[in-house]
Amino acid sequence: MIDFQKLKEIIESNSSFLITTHVNPDADAIGSEVAFYYLLKKLGKQAYIINHSSTPYNLEFFNKDNIIQKFDETQHKNIFNEVDVLAALDFNRSDRIVSMENWFNNSNKLKICIDHHQKPLNFVDHFFIDTEYSATGHILFDFIRKTNIVQPDLKIAEPIYAAIMTDTGSFRFDRTTSDVHKIIAELLELGVNPEKIYDKIYDQSKFSKIKLLGRAIESIILFANNRIGCMTITQDDFIELGTVESDTENFVNYNLSIENVVIGIMFIELKNGFKVSFRSKGKIPVNELAAEFGGGGHTNAAGARFFSDDLTKMIPKILIKAEQYLNNYGNE
Repeated sequence: MIDFQKLKEIIESNSSFLITTHVNPDADAIGSEVAFYYLLKKLGKQAYIINHSSTPYNLEFFNKDNIIQKFDETQHKNIFNEVDVLAALDFNRSDRIVSMENWFNNSNKLKICIDHHQKPLNFVDHFFIDTEYSATGHILFDFIRKTNIVQPDLKIAEPIYAAIMTDTGSFRFDRTTSDVHKIIAELLELGVNPEKIYDKIYDQSKFSKIKLLGRAIESIILFANNRIGCMTITQDDFIELGTVESDTENFVNYNLSIENVVIGIMFIELKNGFKVSFRSKGKIPVNELAAEFGGGGHTNAAGARFFSDDLTKMIPKILIKAEQYLNNYGNE
């Protein structure tokens, strides 16, 4: 259980906040930041949103007030020691903010973490984490409901809707509870337009992204009696199509749309190393699979990042380990 009263006390007793989220932010990350920002502004607080990564183009509509900044050391380094509170949203280990990590860790200001991921590392003063929530945005709205700290409006409701909608896979994943639907009903009553939010996030893709998706789908190979599917995206693909890593968001899920596939894996070659995304159906804990390679995440959605290993050498090792998890959990 999250101590919402403690979170309320921290917010009410401090005047200025720096809000940040993980590298390559998704809609839960950006949506939670924006909702928290407008919550703080309603209370008359000073707030900054500063991220390591640029905001993905399909989420830029949440930044119409230009409240999200990309970290620039010369411009932003002093803010870490000027604000009262550093707020980490939708991540639970400091290496997830990359270029901002040292500034965050070395600041002597109060640090809080609001998140729904498993196995947090000790890098803040107060954790507000519960893995039973569908999204970090879900936590924020429950916080508002249970404390009445502010009266939510459309500026808060829209990003929270986007956070929950995307992290529940458009309301189809296992944490899509009756409470989630009750929250969605409240958000709709506040004026959220589901068609608009879905269209902005999923139906306004650049042509280059669709071409990249084609490359990813074309690369799919099946293993373990067609129960594991994996795709690979190379640096050559990014360069040739003029795309970036953030364009690959949710590509890995296409593996799971194939008949009989219960584990989906995506390998992405980066300029410095590579990353792997894992997805699964049922009770196959791909977060534990990712953890064997230094990563983490949720039971059915996880990832790992490699900075020095060779992709071609690691792919067989990861697939062998994935097959072990399939054999151990795939029939439950």
